[in-house]
Amino acid sequence: MNKINLCGLTAEGIFDLIRPGGFEFRHALSVANIIYKRGGDNPAKISKLPGRLWAFLKDAAQTGIHGPSASQVSVDRTVKLLFRSSGGKQFETVYIPDGRRNTVCVSTQSGCRRGCPFCVSGKYGFHGNLSAGEIVNQVLSITFGDRISHIVFMGMGEPMDNLENVLKACRIMTAEWGMAVSPRNITISSVGVTPAIKEFLERSACNLTISLYSPFAGERIRIIPAEKEYPVREIIGIMMEYPLHKKRRFSVAYIMIDMINDTDMHLGELIRMLKNTGIRVNLIPYNPDKGDLNRSSPDERMLTFKHNLILSGISASVRKSRGADIFAACGLLASGLGV
Repeated sequence: MNKINLCGLTAEGIFDLIRPGGFEFRHALSVANIIYKRGGDNPAKISKLPGRLWAFLKDAAQTGIHGPSASQVSVDRTVKLLFRSSGGKQFETVYIPDGRRNTVCVSTQSGCRRGCPFCVSGKYGFHGNLSAGEIVNQVLSITFGDRISHIVFMGMGEPMDNLENVLKACRIMTAEWGMAVSPRNITISSVGVTPAIKEFLERSACNLTISLYSPFAGERIRIIPAEKEYPVREIIGIMMEYPLHKKRRFSVAYIMIDMINDTDMHLGELIRMLKNTGIRVNLIPYNPDKGDLNRSSPDERMLTFKHNLILSGISASVRKSRGADIFAACGLLASGLGV
C-alpha cells in the first residue's frame, strides 16, 4: 500500500484523509500543526497524537519530510542543499543567514524550460514540476541555524509554470494551521507569464518580483525568451491594477552586467518604465558561470543606478551576492548537478 505524504496537504486535505476513520476537522488541525509547526519529521512528535489517530495515520500516511542528500557551506555561511525526490528529480535550495533575517530560497521545478541563457538552471534542462509537498519540505528541512523569517521562490524553475503547486505551497506556508509565515515575507519571482501572473495576483497576497534584465524589449527578448509571448510592459501594467495593501510588495529584479545593460540609456529607460508605478527595483550583481566572460557592473555603477532611481521617486536597493563560491548565488543553481 502506497502511503500518502502529509507534507503538502492542506488542513482540508488531511481531513479528507482521516474522515473515513471517524475523525473530526479538529484532529486534522492537530496533525497539520505537528507537521508544519513542530518538526513533523520526528516520529516521536507524531506519536503524541491521540492513540487511535496515530494508529490510523501510521497505516495510511507518512510525514513526507526528508532532509537533503548533500549540502555545501559558503565562506559567508550561505548553505546550498541538494534534494532528490522519490521520483528521481534533483533540485537545489539555498539558506541565507543574515542577522535577524534568515531566508530560504526554494525551487519550484527540477531545472527550467524557459531557456534564459544567463541562468544555469535553464542549461540543466527541464526535469519536472515539484509538488507542493516538495516545495514546502525545502523549508521544513532547515533544522539548523536560526528561525526562518523569509521565503523566496527564486531557486530553480519558473514558478508560474507550476502555479497550482506554488499557490498550494504558499497557502500552507501562510495559513494559521500551517507554517504561519506572513505573506509579506514570501516573494515569488517570475520571468513573466501573463495568464499565470493574473491568476497569482488574484489568488495570493504574497509579493511578486519580475526578472527584467533590460527595459528595452528588443534586448530583453534575446535573453528572456518569454518576452516574445508575454511583454513585460503588459505585465507591469497588470501589476499596477492591483492596489498594494498590507505591505505587499511588487518589484523588478535587475541583474546588472558591466557595459551590457548598465548604461545611462538603460537607466533613463528604466526610470521612464517604472516612475509612478509603485514598483521597486532590486539591483542584483551578475554571477557569471564557468567560462562566462561577462562581469557584474562595478559597485560604483550599481550605486549610481540606485541613487538616480531613488531621486526619481522609485524605491531601489542593491542586493548583496551570497554563496557565489559554492554556486549558490542568483542564476547559478544547478551548477552542482553536472551542468
